Amino acid sequence: MIGPGPARAIRRRWSWGSVRYRAVSKYYITTPIYYVKDAPHVGHAYTTVNADALARWHRLIGDDVFFLTGTDEHGQKVARAAEEQGLAPKAWTDQLAPRFASAWAELNIANDDFIRTTEPRHAGAVQHFLSQINDNGYIFKDTYRGLYCVSCEQYYGEDELVGGGLCPIHRTPVEHLEEENYFFRLSAFEQKLIDWYEANPTAVVPESKRNEALSFIKGGLRDISITRTSIDWGVRVPWDDRHVFYVWYDALINYLTAIGYGQDEGRFETWWPAVHHLIGKEIIRFHCVWWPAMCMAAGIEPPAHVQVHGWLLLGGEKMSNSSVNQIAPGDLVAEYGVDPVRYHLLRDIPLGSDGEFSAEGIVSRYNSDLANNLGNLLSRVATVVGSKCEGTGPAPSSDSRLASIAATVVAEATQAWNAGQPNLALEATWRLIRETNAELEKAEPWKAEPGPAVDSVLGSALEVLRIVSILVVPAMPASAEEIWRRIGLEGSPAEQRLPEAGIWGGYPGGRPVEKAAPLFPRRKV
Repeated sequence: MIGPGPARAIRRRWSWGSVRYRAVSKYYITTPIYYVKDAPHVGHAYTTVNADALARWHRLIGDDVFFLTGTDEHGQKVARAAEEQGLAPKAWTDQLAPRFASAWAELNIANDDFIRTTEPRHAGAVQHFLSQINDNGYIFKDTYRGLYCVSCEQYYGEDELVGGGLCPIHRTPVEHLEEENYFFRLSAFEQKLIDWYEANPTAVVPESKRNEALSFIKGGLRDISITRTSIDWGVRVPWDDRHVFYVWYDALINYLTAIGYGQDEGRFETWWPAVHHLIGKEIIRFHCVWWPAMCMAAGIEPPAHVQVHGWLLLGGEKMSNSSVNQIAPGDLVAEYGVDPVRYHLLRDIPLGSDGEFSAEGIVSRYNSDLANNLGNLLSRVATVVGSKCEGTGPAPSSDSRLASIAATVVAEATQAWNAGQPNLALEATWRLIRETNAELEKAEPWKAEPGPAVDSVLGSALEVLRIVSILVVPAMPASAEEIWRRIGLEGSPAEQRLPEAGIWGGYPGGRPVEKAAPLFPRRKV
């Protein structure tokens, strides 16, 4: 599963879902690269925020992280969209690609690289990778006749269509295409893929999606067309420049381009194959069948792990560029703020399941978790420290009831983040917040005279805020920084390293605690 070498030295137990395997100190995570047919929507944001949160978590636990996202800019539907706008494809993509980068900046996404498939570095990697497959004897020329969905950039068999000849994803008519193509001998990898899945039970999660991919393979694999002559918007085939590579074959290789494939073999070997692809369930076939087979054909190991998530739904329908239910991430940020949007996407929609998105859902979670719990805890502690301790935070009590609760919560949150379950990690974290609010309600330090008893209660509450500010870094990095600053700590919560930073007793006391405006003022729908 994981190749030899110092970059892949085993460091800790890791799990996706319910299946555990060994992890490495190198953590390479990717989103799909997004089509630039139109502007980014919150469905794209859902994937990207989850990937960002996982990347931030792995930085917190000391891993060397590389986080990649980007845009997919070739293919027939991009060329047609450009034509509709009266622009050349490159001019069109040059307008749209920055909108994705801007959207991720608005959501405080901390990606290490943003790749565009129109970059020269990518064309070189694609040509090198597919030349390797050709040299290994897995590419041949033939004529293809088939039914093609431009929106999917995918061929379908008659038995896969719905509603009398419609694409099963987009519910739009498919087109009949016939042209001379180069083909990839996918059929040669049927048994090899089955063997690989059996030897690597955690390669695709959740298990239901692994079974779906394996069932498709066992149903029989057909060779697939990988080039086009009917369009010229794509990467040229190096051995036959009348052809361009099919967009999906081009796009998948971005995961290799960004880590130096064909140009910097040392860097490539550092990061591959210990990669974590985060994808939506509609592209399982490409990532869980084609992609590992392509890697085998090129003589490299398949990707270590693919995490499949569900769809973000609005009114029961999937958000997509081809539908009318698009919501721009920037509009949400302007209305609710960056961290509340991130928190809603991570907390309310379990990674792996479909989830309904709504304004009511954001506001409900905002008021219950952020305003009434975390924001309230920060405000009341700062207020009482100001009135009872002259604004200086006392040190925590070592025998506080909250110490054992914090230890349990840190362990549960760690397990959940490591398992790729942000919603459970945040649920555990908020249990500690609720318990601390309950402890304050019981002790009522605002009614007591200043002294050791008040100091003990408030110091322990400040220690909880310290720990919580670290645990929420992946979900709400800006809010974590603000909490850290208000309780008088230096540096940044993102600079802390778990598990050491999660041990009770880290708040030093003697620090100025700032009373300020509510961090999360209550909202109305």
